[in-house]
Amino acid sequence: MNVVDSSAWLEYFADGPNAGFFAPAIERIDELLVPSVAMLEVFKRILQQRSESEALQAVAVMQQGRVIHLDAALALSAAKIGVEVKLPLADSIILATARRFDATVWTQDEDFDGLAKVKYRPKK
Repeated sequence: MNVVDSSAWLEYFADGPNAGFFAPAIERIDELLVPSVAMLEVFKRILQQRSESEALQAVAVMQQGRVIHLDAALALSAAKIGVEVKLPLADSIILATARRFDATVWTQDEDFDGLAKVKYRPKK
């Protein structure tokens, strides 16, 4: 199973230099878990930089995977992980989601660098 961080989704949608690195995780829909917080971050950024139509198109692609909503148990797990690993809120939720499902996180966010079960590619 794969969880793609918001930074990786944005890189993929922009067809940036690291898009090819993230494509296999994104395009294997049957193995893709999508934390709802990643949808929030991606929608917001594309809405700010492009248009609502493009933001909605991006979210439609993301929804092809299995969307994981933030419930009470996941929220508490994310809070604990955030304290232990010193991650910001959204990153904590993404990592907690991956750990709940024993999934790999794909990212170019340096906050994840060095963590177990993370495929990190530095931003170019």
